[in-house]
Amino acid sequence: MSVPRRFLAPVVLPADPSCSVLRDAVVDVDADGRIAFCDTAATAPPLSAGVPVTSLSGILAPGLVNTHAHSPMTLLRGLGGDLPLLSWLQDAIWPAESRMSPRDARAGMLLGCVEMLRYGVTTSAEMYAHAEQVADAALEAGSRVLIAPAYFDRPGDDWRTALAAIGKWIDTDGLRFGPGERVELCYGPHSAYTLPPEALRATAEEAAQRGALVHIHVAETLAEDVAQRESHGSVPQLLQETGLLDGRLLAAHAVHLSDDDIRLLAESGAGVAHCPGSNAKLASGIAHLHALRAASVSVGLGTDGPASNDDLDLWEEARLAMMFSRLATADAMALTAADAFLMATSAGAAALGRTDIGALRPGNWADMIHLSVDGPYFAAGLDVEDGRLLANLMWAAGSRAVQDVWVAGEAVVVDGETVKADRVAVQHAATEAATRIA
Repeated sequence: MSVPRRFLAPVVLPADPSCSVLRDAVVDVDADGRIAFCDTAATAPPLSAGVPVTSLSGILAPGLVNTHAHSPMTLLRGLGGDLPLLSWLQDAIWPAESRMSPRDARAGMLLGCVEMLRYGVTTSAEMYAHAEQVADAALEAGSRVLIAPAYFDRPGDDWRTALAAIGKWIDTDGLRFGPGERVELCYGPHSAYTLPPEALRATAEEAAQRGALVHIHVAETLAEDVAQRESHGSVPQLLQETGLLDGRLLAAHAVHLSDDDIRLLAESGAGVAHCPGSNAKLASGIAHLHALRAASVSVGLGTDGPASNDDLDLWEEARLAMMFSRLATADAMALTAADAFLMATSAGAAALGRTDIGALRPGNWADMIHLSVDGPYFAAGLDVEDGRLLANLMWAAGSRAVQDVWVAGEAVVVDGETVKADRVAVQHAATEAATRIA
């Protein structure tokens, strides 16, 4: 659990809208694990007696927010690695997942949490089955997670039963629960192409009653998009017709969108999870990131599953987002290092409809990462102009610089190793589970 503590750092990145770089700064964390103060040391309030002080040598920043993941798929890495999306799902992934037990899913999720925390990813929005085991694994590792149990309309899957089960779980445990409200429950209709409009409409009604987020794949591939446009105009139009755009909605991938589709998402306040690595690996396409951001759609970054990426490194997604956006627009300023940093933090939180994570501001949960500058990527040191410091962080350093991580003020990574979950034991358990599934 958290204890009140003051953190001192030569550089703090609060992830505010202007992407400020605070020099010689202080972050205070209260006994509940929330940020009490974040600003320069010169403006810090007097320190209460007995409050410990931690002096850091590098950069203190918010934990990263992974807006779309299927992390238990750590057990399926490399499976069908050279197939396009639909063949990959139908011929490789779904048959393997049918052999996955709840215990296996827990082992895979725990490994995913360990991997993400060591990369500085403190929050992930997960869509997967065996949701209770996914929650248990996240709590064991100390991660923050938004869980959307996935459901389909196919033999062996009853979406009505799954929908009712999510509602019952929320009504029993609350929308958020666990130490530091680490778990948030969401609805996970897989996609418009795996569910009938009736299921989407019922999801919208159930989620609206509980103020819950709906996490759904949207227009990921061209083949899906063509079919949906023939039947419904487009996936966003179907989401509007079924009421899903009236509530909290996270559109994963959102690759094949028209200008009208983007307008619908913007007007509704929906968030988008941009997954450039997975989209590229599966040849799904390059999302219209510049147009989405120009329309003021909240866009975060997502890794997708570790079998379609094949890692959970959100820093890599930030670099790919910058490169693809610049290539797509022929504009080297289309997505800057500051833009990418905010997409990985505060904009990602906004895409999830969360205002309590993703930034170091008073009242937010103290989900923080300490980035070491003892490496070749910071050869010029920290006493450089702000733009160069952010460029060195986003283009050169990334996950290699992550040294320490806190979630709700509680240390979960120290000197590069997880401290709540034994990484070696977690890897052994995942290997055994992957072997059983294979």
